[in-house]
Amino acid sequence: MGSRNRSIRFKIFLLLLLPLLSLSALWGFVLNLTMSDARSLLRANALYETIGITSTDLGLQLQAERVRSAEALTTRELTEVLNGQRARTDSSVADFRQAVTDAGGAVGEDLRLTLDTLDSALDRLDTIRADIDSGLSSRLAGLNEYNRVLDALFALSDHLVSVPDLTIYQQASSLQAMGMAREYIAREHALVIGALADGRLTEPETAAFTEYAASRKFLHSRGLAGLDVTLRRPYEQVFATEPFLGFATMESRVIKTGAPPDADGWRAAVDKLTTRLDDLSTSSSAVLAGRTSEAATGTVVQIAVAGGAGLIAVLASIIISVRFGRRLAGELAGLRGAAVELSQQRLPDLVARLRRGEDVDVRKEAKAIKVSGSAEITDVARAFGYVQRTAVTAAIGQAALRRGVGQVFLNLARRKQGLLHRQLALLDGMQRRTHDPDKLEELFRLDHLTTRMRRHAESLIVLSGAAPGRAWRKPVPVIDIVRAAVAEVEDYTRVSVEAMPAGAIDGTAAADLTHLVAELVENATIYSPPDTVVRVRGDMVSNGYAIEVEDKGLGLAAHEYARLNALLAAPPEFDLADSDRLGLFVVATLARRHGINVLLRRSPFGGTVAIVLVPRSSVTEQSALEAAGGDGRAALPSRTRRKALAVVSSGSHAGLPRRVRQANLVPQLKEAPPETGPEQPAERSPDEVRDLFSAFQRGTQRAREEASEEGPVNEGDA
Repeated sequence: MGSRNRSIRFKIFLLLLLPLLSLSALWGFVLNLTMSDARSLLRANALYETIGITSTDLGLQLQAERVRSAEALTTRELTEVLNGQRARTDSSVADFRQAVTDAGGAVGEDLRLTLDTLDSALDRLDTIRADIDSGLSSRLAGLNEYNRVLDALFALSDHLVSVPDLTIYQQASSLQAMGMAREYIAREHALVIGALADGRLTEPETAAFTEYAASRKFLHSRGLAGLDVTLRRPYEQVFATEPFLGFATMESRVIKTGAPPDADGWRAAVDKLTTRLDDLSTSSSAVLAGRTSEAATGTVVQIAVAGGAGLIAVLASIIISVRFGRRLAGELAGLRGAAVELSQQRLPDLVARLRRGEDVDVRKEAKAIKVSGSAEITDVARAFGYVQRTAVTAAIGQAALRRGVGQVFLNLARRKQGLLHRQLALLDGMQRRTHDPDKLEELFRLDHLTTRMRRHAESLIVLSGAAPGRAWRKPVPVIDIVRAAVAEVEDYTRVSVEAMPAGAIDGTAAADLTHLVAELVENATIYSPPDTVVRVRGDMVSNGYAIEVEDKGLGLAAHEYARLNALLAAPPEFDLADSDRLGLFVVATLARRHGINVLLRRSPFGGTVAIVLVPRSSVTEQSALEAAGGDGRAALPSRTRRKALAVVSSGSHAGLPRRVRQANLVPQLKEAPPETGPEQPAERSPDEVRDLFSAFQRGTQRAREEASEEGPVNEGDA
């Protein structure tokens, strides 16, 4: 009980002091003994007992088959001797592969790649033999194929001598060099045996023989230099005997003359020399294997002694650590449980209630965290309590701030919206009373600016969480919605609205859809060069009505499209600091309100394509629209329709169509009028032209107003 009030630092010190001291002492001892070296030595000995012995026999059989194949390549005759040797080689290959399997865990990743390479080379033996039997391979080419297989085998031998003991490794490397020199003697022998069959060596064969002799001399010098006295003396004795001296003399003569040596002398010298070298290689390998085993055994004994003493220290450390660790773990677990409950349950529930607009009592919700234990544990618990109260207070303040900001947005937007509606009404009256085309055009521009200001005010209403007041009782044609949206864009002259299939949108969603499309079109005009065209098109699809807005800008990166599409699919709470994406927040909010899907993607022609998919539930068929009365254009107020038609009409001035002479006449009437004389009709004055167009415009407006129905109504009346 006395240690329960101690500090956590003191407990951690007691918990770690003895284990650290014990493990540090044990670690220093183990470093000196190099436990990993012992395992490597044991592994090397195991590899020698399995793969090493069988690979040596496999090399001898391959060398013998190479010699027999050299004779067959020269005489082009297969003998029973060659077939018997091939059978012995195949048996040796099978024994080698079985030894690889038996080695099991001793074969590490460093050796696996070399074994795979050798296995692939051994698989080619059948192909090599087939080329020899069919006569497709030349003598040197056939021997080189066997050389490649043996090169892979000696590469494996190089990996087998990888041991941590430096002295043993040096001796093993030197013996490996002597074994490779023995291989070059076998290669020289194979070339000479083949040449003796026809009595000549070709120039490439002479060059190859010279290369083999030089490599053999180098490897013998290197091997002798690395061997200790015990292993070097037997080799020096062999090199001083008659078989080796005779072989060296005949070797030099072949290099100088390019002619094969005496057959009997060559065979006798090589047979005696290779027999002695093979016996010496076997005995030397056995000596080295014994040294490896002794070194591994000694290292294991030392590690066992050190391990016993270290085990006692580790057990003592564990007992002490468990005693103090359990108590500390219990205290920390209690603190952790309280913190998890606070972070994953209480605070998220509190934030969710604040977002729903519920009232929250700070004292009631910010309950203290009750834990027991060390002084530091209780201090942390109190700190969590302070953090909890601060977080609750901040969350309540943020919620109040968001509600206040939203209410300010809504009040300002409503006031601004009322003023803009009054301004639009005044502009509409002025347009009706004005006959001057120039003044009408200026009033139209002012009307366009006011319409854009109204859309921005509606954006504030949308961000505040409320809904704009515009709505229509009857469905509105899609083409009118698109035209009205384009009319609310500053750079509307760059927008081209293509032909769209007949379709209409529910009147309750028409205003929001117009706002949504206007935001996308305005983004397209802003983020594309001023000399390009923004195209708007639509089509009736199986899931509803699709509207596409395509610009010719630079487009975005793939991760940017993914981020923006995620925002459009699930809009987060609006952040006042992220005003650069205000339009996208508005689009996402309007789309979520009516179940509209909005997707951004790269255009095949460059730029961006925004796809708006209105669900089938909000789309009205054209037949139902006509049954409701007319083509549905009366659903929009007359002023909005006039403005929309004035903005998207092509080949016109200020919304008035331009007449082309004789455009609708039949071919028989399109003849040139007879010349009646040089007199021409008098040209109209500018005042007459202005009055004529003003009268035409007034008549057109009056006809549209008479055909139009009632304008927009409030949502409560719709």
